[in-house]
Amino acid sequence: MKSLIVENLHVSVDDKEILRGVNLEIKENEVVALLGPNGHGKSTLLAAIMGNPRYRVTEGKILLNDEDVLKMSVDERAKHGLFLGMQYPSEVPGVVNADFLKSAINSRREKPIGIYEFYRQLEAASKKMNISMSMASRFLNEGFSGGEKKRNEILQMLLLKPDFAMLDEIDSGLDVDALNCVSDAINDLKKESVISFLVVSHYARLYQLIKPTRVAIMVNGKIALEGGPEIISRIDKDGYEWLKYEKGIEIQKEDQVAMRSTSIGSCAVKEAIKK
Repeated sequence: MKSLIVENLHVSVDDKEILRGVNLEIKENEVVALLGPNGHGKSTLLAAIMGNPRYRVTEGKILLNDEDVLKMSVDERAKHGLFLGMQYPSEVPGVVNADFLKSAINSRREKPIGIYEFYRQLEAASKKMNISMSMASRFLNEGFSGGEKKRNEILQMLLLKPDFAMLDEIDSGLDVDALNCVSDAINDLKKESVISFLVVSHYARLYQLIKPTRVAIMVNGKIALEGGPEIISRIDKDGYEWLKYEKGIEIQKEDQVAMRSTSIGSCAVKEAIKK
């Protein structure tokens, strides 16, 4: 059975420790929601797993199907089935979107995909994501709107069919139609392929649509709590303050008032827990 295992992971950025001993296991066909206050390490975890050189692993292990991920280059991690849908996809002038997608597909195949088969798959994925085929001839993400960039990230995921897809706030900035399009693509891929997801979001709506099997909360650079989807509803209603009173977890945050009033549903002021 395929698995992605993170053991006692410590990661520093610019000599500041962000992750302080993360332990997390994602099994085959799981959808794990990764929640937590801003600035506590969620994006850092995803970037470290994918191999962003800015994030320096100082201790711990990352194992993908019992293989040492930390010994792999970024392209090797992708070839082994890891995928990261980024919160802020980069614009790459001079690289045609279709050429990039075709090269990415071929990197995971023994025999290069044929032109006809590639464009057949690209057309089907573009239709699913409600993306014009004209975007295939444009430079990668250059001039794309925020929503188009996010759709293009999911388009890549549909074509690559990774084993483990990590999505970093892929829903931020999307309107209702685009959000439904993204969630439908995720759910379709779950039905078609053996794939696991690690999904970061601040909005309960996405989780309602993709139905996570498990929830992990990251606080102070560690996984502080794991449980079922009911945790999402609790955070949506009460924010994260209840972790202190019920679980004894102190949240290291300068602005404690803001933390009490932040919920997953709005990322703004909602009813804070009264204690």
